Amino acid sequence: MRLPTGSREAPSCPRAAEPSLFLYGLQTPYFWMSTKWLPTDLDYAIYLAKRNICKQGELSEPEKEDYNQLCKRINHIWDFVVMQAREQLRAAKQRRKGDRIVVECQEQAYWLVNRPLGGVLNVRDQRPGLRSHSVTPIHLKNVDYYKQEIRYCHTAMGRTRIKSSLCLQGYLKFNEQYLSHDPIMSGCLPSNPWITDDITYWAMNAPRVTVPTKLRVERWSFSFSELMGDVLGREQLLEFLKKEFSAENLMFWEACEELRHGEAAHIADAVDSIYQQFLVPSATCWVNLDSKTMEHTLKGIETPHRYTMDNAQMHIYTLMKKDSYPRFLKSDFYKKLLAEALVPPETKKRAFPFMWKLRHSSPSPACPPLPGAHEVRPEERSQAAPQEHG
Repeated sequence: MRLPTGSREAPSCPRAAEPSLFLYGLQTPYFWMSTKWLPTDLDYAIYLAKRNICKQGELSEPEKEDYNQLCKRINHIWDFVVMQAREQLRAAKQRRKGDRIVVECQEQAYWLVNRPLGGVLNVRDQRPGLRSHSVTPIHLKNVDYYKQEIRYCHTAMGRTRIKSSLCLQGYLKFNEQYLSHDPIMSGCLPSNPWITDDITYWAMNAPRVTVPTKLRVERWSFSFSELMGDVLGREQLLEFLKKEFSAENLMFWEACEELRHGEAAHIADAVDSIYQQFLVPSATCWVNLDSKTMEHTLKGIETPHRYTMDNAQMHIYTLMKKDSYPRFLKSDFYKKLLAEALVPPETKKRAFPFMWKLRHSSPSPACPPLPGAHEVRPEERSQAAPQEHG
């Protein structure tokens, strides 16, 4: 808040500032609107009492009206109001003149906003209306306008648009494919660890296990991203590619992943290691990149960062998706994994009695009698039969 240095009074400030005193003053956060403390009648009465004491009873007409109304409304504590006003004035005299002027200006502005004088609209309660003086710009349909329309139509015609029926079929196919893998819809074997406190399910689906479950191996065939997103799936794919002498592509992809998510201090060393191992013409695990991708990658190596190998990594990923992944699914290696996969048996244990399912809604001879129920003996049944016929 900048205050004047001349002898003229500051706007809305009750006092003037001396030229040699200060140029700038810091506001106190107490009167900031962001604090959102609700002003009460007691606070406003203390403020008006201070102004009445300073001005010796010469308040403005709206202030006099508010002052008299508050005096009648809280007359039972008016002595406390006057005493509090005198104490605040006594404490204000102990401050520096510049700080005192800043606080007085803030306080006056605060009450002008929260308790506006008569005839003034409350800006906090008034809904902002529409601007009557606003002018809507008029766009003339000239040559440039129609050229833009033509460009937009050409772009819209080139977009790939799919029918709603095809989209719905895709959603249905996706849901049917993942239905058996959803533990909420189909349950999980051997049991839900959140219900039974049995962690066998988590142990069987750990990132690295000796024998994976059948559902896990089946999920690798859904998409290449499912296979690459599983640590065990990448290990099995790497083992398959080693048998075909084409494991360098997957090794390069994993090295690029370590570069992207590794420590910033080792980025330069990681980029150099990838270059020496995979991109140098005499490299032990040389990967086949097209000339454009290789040129872009070599240019990025000059200023290494964690995304230097992104284009090369995406190129290798696409190659594996189109070539290595279909061969992996059709191979005997994957079929053997699927045949030897583990199918965990269902656990019959129930954690809570209310989760037991009733097999029959009505009594049946196959159901055991309830505890405490009277069991009908054969002789009682034979005695009851003649009575029914009678």
